[in-house]
Amino acid sequence: MNLRRDVFQAIADPTRRAILLLVATQSMTAGAIASTFDSSRPTVSKHLQILTECELLEQEQNGREIYYHTNAKKMKEVADFIEPFRNMWDDRFNKLENIMKNYKNQ
Repeated sequence: MNLRRDVFQAIADPTRRAILLLVATQSMTAGAIASTFDSSRPTVSKHLQILTECELLEQEQNGREIYYHTNAKKMKEVADFIEPFRNMWDDRFNKLENIMKNYKNQ
């Protein structure tokens, strides 16, 4: 059965977010990634599979090793989707901060 993976379901998991942060600065092998977690290697491999299926990670073979790195284009799509919500909440918090300052000064 071929399941369609959703990007937001993928990044909802804290381990997968940690993996994305880990490989954001450098490509790493599955073994190197797994060594930084208390989870078993098969568990980390499943997380890598999900992130790859969602195109958040890309694989690159170098000899016998497969290196994982972030897919900047897909990460930008996620960031672009989230940006209007971040702006909306920033605006709301700024308005609340102004109300609280005015209230405090009275």
